[in-house]
Amino acid sequence: MNIISIRIVTADVNSLVTFYEKITGLSAIQYTPDFAELKTELATLAIGSTNTLKFFGGHEVAKAAQNRSAIIEFKSLNVDEDYERLRDFIQPYLVQEPTIMPWGNKSLLLRDPDGNLINFFTPVIQEAIKKFDGAKFNR
Repeated sequence: MNIISIRIVTADVNSLVTFYEKITGLSAIQYTPDFAELKTELATLAIGSTNTLKFFGGHEVAKAAQNRSAIIEFKSLNVDEDYERLRDFIQPYLVQEPTIMPWGNKSLLLRDPDGNLINFFTPVIQEAIKKFDGAKFNR
């Protein structure tokens, strides 16, 4: 079994699409006003409107802008370069500047406009680099 997609439910699809396109450099595919995807080589970040919840059993199934337990993670070629490129744009969303974590990744933490936590990380310690050896990167 493989993770194919993570979906964010939001009240403002356009705002999140614009935000994620800016931070990832990827172009979203917007299938309808209520649903878009940003595809990477390994997985897809889907963005769905609260209007899509009716297809999953009703509006109580999920709540937009309520996440405080999951982190959306993007492996980066160079998190320091990402930080420099995005510094001004992410300032209102910044949680932590690039910092080396005890497990060997350098991480940049921020939140999207709905408050979802995002981690851009680059393995920098040999053990962490080996863990991801051969894995594909998206900028």
